[in-house]
Amino acid sequence: MLIGQSAGPDHVAPATDLIKDTDTAGFVADVIEASQTTPVLVDFWAPWCGPCKQLTPILERLVKQYAGKVKLVKINVDENQDLAQQFRVQSIPAVYGFKGGRPVDGFMGGLPESQVKQFIERLTGGGGSALDEALAEADALMKDGHNDQALAIFQDVLSEDPAHVKALAGALRCYVALNQDQLARDLIAKLPAQIKNTPDIQGVEAALDLKAATANTGNAEVEKLEAQVAADPKDMQARLDLAMARFGAGDREKAVDDLLAMVKADRAWNEQAARKQLVKFFDAFGPTDPLTSSGRRRLSAILFS
Repeated sequence: MLIGQSAGPDHVAPATDLIKDTDTAGFVADVIEASQTTPVLVDFWAPWCGPCKQLTPILERLVKQYAGKVKLVKINVDENQDLAQQFRVQSIPAVYGFKGGRPVDGFMGGLPESQVKQFIERLTGGGGSALDEALAEADALMKDGHNDQALAIFQDVLSEDPAHVKALAGALRCYVALNQDQLARDLIAKLPAQIKNTPDIQGVEAALDLKAATANTGNAEVEKLEAQVAADPKDMQARLDLAMARFGAGDREKAVDDLLAMVKADRAWNEQAARKQLVKFFDAFGPTDPLTSSGRRRLSAILFS
């Protein structure tokens, strides 16, 4: 686990009984009968199959996340050629989805995790996984300011999947909200490049940079800059400084309004500094923040008007 400690995951199910290997003799019990009550993924694979080595871990991880809503049964085609022939498996990996005792869907070849998840959603009837529910709960707790409780949920998820990017980003944002900025930076520095360079983690870095850049601003600085802008509305640097000061004082909405007004007044000023700062704001807020959604819409309306 990369972040924090956890007493044990409550939101992600253990693999017991959810993932198993079977053969011709066990197929009826493990797949046909089992799928009468719970959808079953059947993974036809072989030890020599490169794409299988990429797909099977994805299947296993997602099945754990769905916490009992779907099961995974793995079949080695080298050892069970009769089953492979029965299902006309011509290439591997091949995955069949069983429901009610019969195959209802399937795919061949490797797929990215997002598409495998869509396949599982179709098979289970939608509703997302237990992990999705846990992350949504943690996000709601963060929005309400309960960062310690949110952090505990993110840590539970990470105890099962230490590389889960959204859980990592959520935990890091909790640390930032709890004023443990240096810990957040140290943890980011230890992340592998393929995780560190994702938009979620880069958004946390943007939040840290903005927090550091506006750490010494407050109401007195805001009032001073408001007077300066009122005296000379064309002073674009003062307007930019005012937006940053308002952000530092906790007034995110007015900070966004200030920058949008600057873009509208002179979008090219200082190599589009106002627009670039807005993008940093949106990265720091995160894609699901309502202020990001509304701000992006307003910015697009200005730019393309």
